[in-house]
Amino acid sequence: MADQEARTLTLYLQSKKAVTGFFRPPASAIEVGVSPEAAVRDLAGSSRPDEPVASEEAFFLSDDQAHAAALAEELAGRRGYELKVVDVARTGRFERLLVERIPSNARFPLLLGPHGQRLEGPESFTEERLCEVMPAELVARRAFTYLKVRGGDLERIRLTLLGLPEVRELHFLTGDWDLIAVLEFPEAERPKRRVLDFVTSRIRSIPDVLDTSTLVPEFSVTKFPV
Repeated sequence: MADQEARTLTLYLQSKKAVTGFFRPPASAIEVGVSPEAAVRDLAGSSRPDEPVASEEAFFLSDDQAHAAALAEELAGRRGYELKVVDVARTGRFERLLVERIPSNARFPLLLGPHGQRLEGPESFTEERLCEVMPAELVARRAFTYLKVRGGDLERIRLTLLGLPEVRELHFLTGDWDLIAVLEFPEAERPKRRVLDFVTSRIRSIPDVLDTSTLVPEFSVTKFPV
């Protein structure tokens, strides 16, 4: 239960209320096979010119809020989170301010994370910011290899390493080690063995590489898009 709560977010939207007088074909007409166009014609023909048109309330969401909601829902589903959507325009003011603890000057859309994370306003709803609020477990196996290299043409060493598909990032260091390479592999039965096989057979075979030391995490979580 606690784990589920930790993966539940609430998205608050604020729609606009409008009044529409458009006729809608009755559900019974559609169920018996009458086309919506014919049903509308029948309704229009049966009404008198002086007969008032029935109106009803309708709620419309602005495009920027709809875009933010679509992106949040997509990433929540992809990263294993539950997203609760609340339209504050349909919620009583007393309940909204006292129960939900939303400030009266809040900007919408407003996303509240399980640990106090907060995104407010449509400009905040980017893939990068949403991923920060919804950390995800890495499916692919990542590893980190420290390298000591022979001094010389670092650009050639950089290009050689980046030419290996498994090398996802390179960071140049000062100190005992010259480089750290971030490696990534698809899920495998023996991930540590596969990583070390790659390091010893591919990276250590590069003439300018003098020594390596590799770390293979048992479990990884990221805030970056994956």
